[in-house]
Amino acid sequence: MIRTVSKASIKVASRQMSTTKFTLPDLKYDYAELEPFISAEIMQIHHSKHHQTYVTNLNTLNEQLGEALHKNDVSKIITLQQGIKFNGGGHLNHSIFFNNLAPAKKGGGEIEDGELLNMIKAQYGSLDSMQATLAASTVAVQGSGWGWLGYDKTSKSLRITTTANQDPLEATTGLVPLLGIDVWEHAYYLQVSSHSMVTHR
Repeated sequence: MIRTVSKASIKVASRQMSTTKFTLPDLKYDYAELEPFISAEIMQIHHSKHHQTYVTNLNTLNEQLGEALHKNDVSKIITLQQGIKFNGGGHLNHSIFFNNLAPAKKGGGEIEDGELLNMIKAQYGSLDSMQATLAASTVAVQGSGWGWLGYDKTSKSLRITTTANQDPLEATTGLVPLLGIDVWEHAYYLQVSSHSMVTHR
């Protein structure tokens, strides 16, 4: 049986959507805990500035979307989609990225024996081989984007792929993200720049 939805319910739903607030997730470690691999300064800027900007922009766009839905403004709804994809993707991608990271004392740099490690070995021969393949694919990204190790629910297998800009993996490819590598310059430029200065003195 088909149930009709009243205009009043649509308006209520759009108001609820506009009041939803996305927030910056807390890290499970301190900014300095990933040194010397990633400096505290980069972590602080990347998390509290760049990731926060995506969250702030997403909230603004979400409010605008709620207003557009309330007014049945289809043109405005369409106009907002690219910004929502970019900032929503930035929020999703960075939430995964920061959650993937951990200092050595909290298990960083290690992978436990289990189903994931077994799948990696079955498909790539070894963890080192998978990492080399992922690194090569990620380095080849032109401009800004992401390198990913994802899970294909259809084939029940792992896949290495990349996405451009802040395109979120699952929403654009259907792959479940397991590991994301940020290729945007803001993820590393200060450390590379400062290392380069020291090297060339």
